[in-house]
Amino acid sequence: MTRKTLFALFTPFFLTVLAFASAARAADSRPNIVFIFTDDHCTQALSAYDPERISTPNMDRIAEGGMRFNRCYVTNALCGPSRAVIQTGKYSHINGFMRNGQSFNMEQQTFPKLLQKAGYQTAIVGKWHLEVTPQGYDYYDVLVGQGPYYNPPMITKGEDGKPVTRKHTGYTTEIIAEKSLHWLKEDRDPDKPFMLMFQHKAPHRNWCPAPKYLNWLDDVEIPEPETLWDDYSNRASPARNQAMTVANHLNDSDLKFVPPKYLNEKQLKVWNAAYEPKNEAFRKMNLSGKDLIRWKYQRYAKDYLRCVKSVDDAIGQVMDYLEEAGLADNTIVMYSSDQGWYLGEHGWFDKRWMYEESLRTPLLVKWPGVVKPGSDNNDIVSNLDFAETFLEMAGLEVPDDMQGRSLVPLLKGHTPEDWRQTFYYHYYEYPGAHDVARHYGVTDGKKKLIHYYELNEWEMFDLEKDPNELNSVYGKEEYTADQSEMMAELSRLREKFKLPEQDPPESFRPARKKPNQQNKKKPAKKE
Repeated sequence: MTRKTLFALFTPFFLTVLAFASAARAADSRPNIVFIFTDDHCTQALSAYDPERISTPNMDRIAEGGMRFNRCYVTNALCGPSRAVIQTGKYSHINGFMRNGQSFNMEQQTFPKLLQKAGYQTAIVGKWHLEVTPQGYDYYDVLVGQGPYYNPPMITKGEDGKPVTRKHTGYTTEIIAEKSLHWLKEDRDPDKPFMLMFQHKAPHRNWCPAPKYLNWLDDVEIPEPETLWDDYSNRASPARNQAMTVANHLNDSDLKFVPPKYLNEKQLKVWNAAYEPKNEAFRKMNLSGKDLIRWKYQRYAKDYLRCVKSVDDAIGQVMDYLEEAGLADNTIVMYSSDQGWYLGEHGWFDKRWMYEESLRTPLLVKWPGVVKPGSDNNDIVSNLDFAETFLEMAGLEVPDDMQGRSLVPLLKGHTPEDWRQTFYYHYYEYPGAHDVARHYGVTDGKKKLIHYYELNEWEMFDLEKDPNELNSVYGKEEYTADQSEMMAELSRLREKFKLPEQDPPESFRPARKKPNQQNKKKPAKKE
């Protein structure tokens, strides 16, 4: 066989090898993604948005090195549903997870599966809350249900490939950080791009701080929100009929009159040393009326902020490692939460509503070499867009059946001419915790229309004149044209997103329980 013949035979083979090698190099150069996600973190408790109550220097590092989004809206302000939306890029009625307590259909398309198929290493550590074993992840180590603040049992893949639950000792936020760092340092393949979902339970109820922060803020007065004393007089009935007020609905565990049951002996000793003197001082004051509500607000707000502080520390650890390991320049760091939260606004704690504090969630994105450091964006974006964004960041096509849009053009400083000008929201969990009525609505950031459809009650707000949403203008003559326009847009969006006339039959509607029965509900199912 001549040299020429050999060359002819083996040339296609060598070209194929070179093509695969080239593709491998291209894949290796794709950016890593660290998606940091918290539970119930509001912009009022993140100093890149609002420095009045707390300093969050490590979260601020993401904003300073990247882009802060000022109008990131969630489709359904609830823990599990928000996570399902992020996994799928689809509204709750399409992905099938409308309220907590359901099980996510893990057989459907998710962005981690698509990244994994394209050669990314995928990992999730921390809160999962979708009631099924994670799929699409090379590594998972997730809390059982909601997860406690201390000594969490966590589910991971055993040696036989099946899920196994392991107990841990320590503070949950710190444990999640340690596990994430261990995976980054020891377990991932350094020759492949990775996507890590670094997900925290904090600062979800019931706001149990780490030992080092149990007395932090003791000598500080947290500013009260101007709507703390809201009387709900100029709105539809649901605002009055909820069960989430600081005044009446925080329990003894929330207020730290009783310690968490899951503390070990050493932890309990440290806990009691911190809270018992403060509780004794409270008892001696014998407060009532507004003075008592003010005290409850301070106790609640401080514990919430203490939990945020630990998350900020954990974020700093991961960002420091990325820099030390030489990974920072090719790693996208994105920070968000499953929805916003009421830090006393309207006299409330919790979320669920389409009102601004829970509709809007933080979103910070650092992408070296792509995103201009310290930039701001005021377009309407959403957790509906996250899956699409991750896929485009990784150089993948976005499936046509996803309902959001990639944020990559915005991150590059360009807003497409056809970018959304309005946003659709839908909340399903009623009957349920906190008695927030089912509702859907539309907003353009200036006006907002809300329909409590099982009650046939409406609200509309002029956000420019009434940013605190205290006075509904629905039905007022001077807003007739605006109301008609918003009604038409609501109908258009419901048709666009394929909303059925009636809620889907699997909406997990348990029989309404009496108050004493609700209190016996398992902690993992509470929200």
